[in-house]
Amino acid sequence: MRTKVKELRSASGLTQQQLADLVHVSARTIISIEKEQYKPSLMLAYRIAQIFHTSVEDLCCLEENKRKEDEEYAKL
Repeated sequence: MRTKVKELRSASGLTQQQLADLVHVSARTIISIEKEQYKPSLMLAYRIAQIFHTSVEDLCCLEENKRKEDEEYAKL
């Protein structure tokens, strides 16, 4: 699942560890989210969105991800 975590984190000048500390997870979790290897829980997405003053929908690119998922289901 694509997110804007890396873009927003980089633009704000935070390191992966600093963001991890702010939302109470490991730096490994942030790295995995940024590499699209891990989907954040709703609560974690909410915490990250609050840090960057954005919505969960925007942070998690929900429209884009839904469109991709819909296209995959249409192929079945």
